[in-house]
Amino acid sequence: MKLLYFAWLKNKIGTASEEITLPAEVVDVTGLLDWLHARGPDYAEALGDRRRIRVAVNQEYARSDTPVSGTDEVALFPPVTGG
Repeated sequence: MKLLYFAWLKNKIGTASEEITLPAEVVDVTGLLDWLHARGPDYAEALGDRRRIRVAVNQEYARSDTPVSGTDEVALFPPVTGG
């Protein structure tokens, strides 16, 4: 799986992207965020408030129950406002 981090998430986690091997027990966005949160203090701080995070799977906005697989591209970013 390719993970992309944007804005302050990139700064807190310390990377703009990474390739991971998705654990078998991770089947949806919630499971992915839970697993990432447990990877260490930088991830825990960045992903602590889920209300401040949006997720896209394969460039489509995703919900917490959206399925994920090891071949997906997942982007994490703060809410976007227009103007």
